[in-house]
Amino acid sequence: MRNIVLIGMPGSGKSTLGKRVSQKLKMDFVDCDKLIEQLYNKPLGEILADLGNEKFKEVENKVNKELIVENTVISPGGSVVYLPEAMEHLKEIATCVYLKVSLDELKDRLGDLKARGVVLKDGYTLEDLYNERVPLCEKYADIILDEDNKDLPASLRELIEILEK
Repeated sequence: MRNIVLIGMPGSGKSTLGKRVSQKLKMDFVDCDKLIEQLYNKPLGEILADLGNEKFKEVENKVNKELIVENTVISPGGSVVYLPEAMEHLKEIATCVYLKVSLDELKDRLGDLKARGVVLKDGYTLEDLYNERVPLCEKYADIILDEDNKDLPASLRELIEILEK
């Protein structure tokens, strides 16, 4: 099977669902945020604080656009959709699945955005981020999986069903 890349907002389940999909389909799994953490040997929130948004996006772009994998579920950071080079590469090597979650659901799922390593412009709220990123996620998506009011097993079943068609 071709690679699968999961995009979406922070808290949409890219890593959690990605790991389960990879196990179910007997594929490898790569979390691009973890690759960045390994590169700098510190948590994403600290890296973002040290580098600032623009420099962090350069690192994120490089890590994603240089990714060479086969038979792998890829979980990039949510801000990858701002990076055309990275997204073009990911779309070349993978089927792109947008994990769609409503703003209300995200508010329930998320804690401290800065601690999570979320790239936020000064003064931005979760709603601002949502309104900015959703159109980009929709633009790049080959498949849209609506996750509202679904638990992990339901999302997993639906995504596996879609991918196996």
